[in-house]
Amino acid sequence: MIPIDSAAAEIFAAANNTIALTGAGISVASGIPHFRGCGGIWENYDPEEYGTIQAFQRNPAKVWIALKIFCDIMDKARPNPAHFALASLEKLGYLRTIITQNIDGLHQEAGSNNVIEFHGNNRWLVCQKCGKRYPNTEVVIDLLPPLCVCGGVLKPDVVLFGEIIPREALYSSYLEANNCSVVIVIGTSAAVEPAASIPRIASRAGAKIIEINPEEEMPSDIHLSGFAEEVLPILLEKINRLSIQQDAL
Repeated sequence: MIPIDSAAAEIFAAANNTIALTGAGISVASGIPHFRGCGGIWENYDPEEYGTIQAFQRNPAKVWIALKIFCDIMDKARPNPAHFALASLEKLGYLRTIITQNIDGLHQEAGSNNVIEFHGNNRWLVCQKCGKRYPNTEVVIDLLPPLCVCGGVLKPDVVLFGEIIPREALYSSYLEANNCSVVIVIGTSAAVEPAASIPRIASRAGAKIIEINPEEEMPSDIHLSGFAEEVLPILLEKINRLSIQQDAL
């Protein structure tokens, strides 16, 4: 069993307004590779050619070659113990909100309800002409690019490079950061703006920062070394045990 600093469980259990910031690392155990680096999703596709909104607008059929592969990977993924642990923490009242940079929808599938999606959700497609949204399960992606009934091109409802973060997601995330007492950062270096601002905003407002990553990636009050799918279930167990002890007093 991975040793988990009991201070993290104590901080978590004492707070009633904890938020989580999650990144690609939490979904690797679900079969979704990191986007960058060795073995990453973008290893075989130049993001400048396949990942920008400008490339999509120029040649949607070409970009959809890569997007279809990404969609297939995410459609096969299922929540792992880290996703289920966060859902349990929410149900128990220890976790208020998840802010995720991921587009896989696995937090919701695991049972989390209050999820802010910074980069959208790959499980939906949106028409670039009329704005109609479709669940991806209702669209057969045989001919590329897939089209809306109006004839417009469909695009995964995610933020491509060159697009701005949805205003509501950004506003809600900053509001949560300003009004929490703990941020648990999981599977992300939190180095890319604007998501990188969330722990800093929270810290300036007096919140504690708990980081779960194999290596320490950012300034934090407590760093829990390990993979999310291993660390979070143990942390959940410790929090539950602490709660039972406190109730017995």
